[in-house]
Amino acid sequence: MDEGIKRTIKEYILKEFLPGERPDALGDSTPLVSGGILDSIATLKLVAFLEERYEIRLEAHEASAENLNTIEEIARRVQSKKG
Repeated sequence: MDEGIKRTIKEYILKEFLPGERPDALGDSTPLVSGGILDSIATLKLVAFLEERYEIRLEAHEASAENLNTIEEIARRVQSKKG
């Protein structure tokens, strides 16, 4: 797993959705969608960020809670799309 992808995703989530939160409070397996950190609008913003940052395209079915619920899952999805 590319640690740089996970770090970039974590930094983005902390900056955009959890300002002021301690970085160590957000782990790779913290539930983002089911835990209430990401709502539908926040998830769309995250998908737009990922598509622009990594020059990938996520289909609608890939932007579900099952695929984007943790930093680990998001990084895995991004890495698979990058090839």
